[in-house]
Amino acid sequence: MKRTPEPVPPTDNPDFLPDRDLVRQETLRKIATLQKRANRGLWAMALFILVSMAALWDFSFLPSFPPAIRALLGKPPSITMISGALVLYTFSAIILILSRMMGGSEEYSGFAHVGYLTAFYGFYHFAKALDENYWAVFAAGLTILALESYHIWTFCSEAIRKEQEVLDIISKYRKP
Repeated sequence: MKRTPEPVPPTDNPDFLPDRDLVRQETLRKIATLQKRANRGLWAMALFILVSMAALWDFSFLPSFPPAIRALLGKPPSITMISGALVLYTFSAIILILSRMMGGSEEYSGFAHVGYLTAFYGFYHFAKALDENYWAVFAAGLTILALESYHIWTFCSEAIRKEQEVLDIISKYRKP
């Protein structure tokens, strides 16, 4: 198991200076974590595109539910209800993402969005209206996930820039 150095605990002693090598290692670790986190939006987008490809083929590679299960599930919601829920979900997701961007929040919910969008594909599929509504779900998904990806990428880029400043200060005052 890879062992990372323990962070230096803060002290009340103003003369105490943390070890530069420990701070440098911790900063490099933070940068690596932020770089991985910045790519999460792309992974969510790739997953959504895979699900969208399956939906484009009307999930033909999956087995159909037996009539008994379909009867147990009941009648699917109307197309108007599904479409209304999709519009409401899309605008709500966009507003939440924009508010997180304005607040500088590091929260990210791209994979949850993929799950919700997959559910919309499923609802349209069970209502036998996926062909007519495929592009609506696809466009909503691309919009939401692109905005979410941009949000996490800009947040991580700014945090990496701040950590890079710490590294620059450490290297500037490094002993020869």
